[in-house]
Amino acid sequence: MADDNSGKLSGAERAAILLMSLGENDAAQILKHMGPKEVQRVGAAMAQTVNVSKEVVFDVVSNFVEEVEEHASLGGSEDYIKNLLIQALGEDKASQVIDRILVGHSSKGLDALKWMEPKAVSELIRREHPQIIAIVLSYLESDQAAAILSLMPERTRSDTIMRIASLEGIQPSALQELDLILEKQFSGNNAVQQSSVGGMKTAANILNFMDGSVESEIMDEVKEADADLGQGIEDLMFVFDNIGEIDDRGIQTLLREVSSETLVLALKAADEKVKEKILKNMSKRASEMLRDDLEARGPVKLSDVEAAQKEILAIARRMMESGELAMGGKGGDEYV
Repeated sequence: MADDNSGKLSGAERAAILLMSLGENDAAQILKHMGPKEVQRVGAAMAQTVNVSKEVVFDVVSNFVEEVEEHASLGGSEDYIKNLLIQALGEDKASQVIDRILVGHSSKGLDALKWMEPKAVSELIRREHPQIIAIVLSYLESDQAAAILSLMPERTRSDTIMRIASLEGIQPSALQELDLILEKQFSGNNAVQQSSVGGMKTAANILNFMDGSVESEIMDEVKEADADLGQGIEDLMFVFDNIGEIDDRGIQTLLREVSSETLVLALKAADEKVKEKILKNMSKRASEMLRDDLEARGPVKLSDVEAAQKEILAIARRMMESGELAMGGKGGDEYV
């Protein structure tokens, strides 16, 4: 990340600058309280942070301090914690941290998997019963689950997606079996309540993060085996072209969380409807700059474009789930 106006920085980039300004020891203490996905995202932003001016650092730190100073007391209210994390990480990155701190009570075994590389998790579960694989992937973040699924044998991928889509909950006995696999001992008990995981939406989210060719293969096999289930999953999938269906105010909100470089890459192969939707929700100067960047950018790898689009989709999906974005309708006249 080169020198830039602090107002254009994503939440992860602001967090990276803030942490790097604190020094190694203090930054390390903060990172200990983040989840694996947040550490990876902020860490990646740190690695890309170069040539940041003193003015930008000052703006980022000042904005953070102003947010803290608005609170006269040091109470541990949920609203204060949420606002503080959102200020530091942005809406998208903070949501998962908030869930972990205020709501999350995941088992140690599953939490351990979230810190592991997809290849390691794949090796750990590939010989287990397909239903156990489906349960494990349902618990993980969709992008990590997609990476793991892509490493599984081709013959098991569609079966796994169908099992995930058909999950309605996990019985205590299944939780005990999962504990046996992950911790090599039974830690559950018959009093454990059924956990709501899986379902067609989970399957759709995982497929959204997979490469286009692999996703198509899996969907073809699912539809062949169960046409209704396949259609149900497909109806819930959210692809980049659907960005054009988000209302104007939602587009403006979304753009605040997306870096300029990611946006340019994502739009290189985007539908014209999506491009125009984004451009019309930017200021005249910003839209002109984006058009210039798109024209000046030479050929790029399709894999880079798909990765940028998936990054934006991940942000959009989480914002929809929190009610910040809506499909269709008329937006306001606010600009970014």
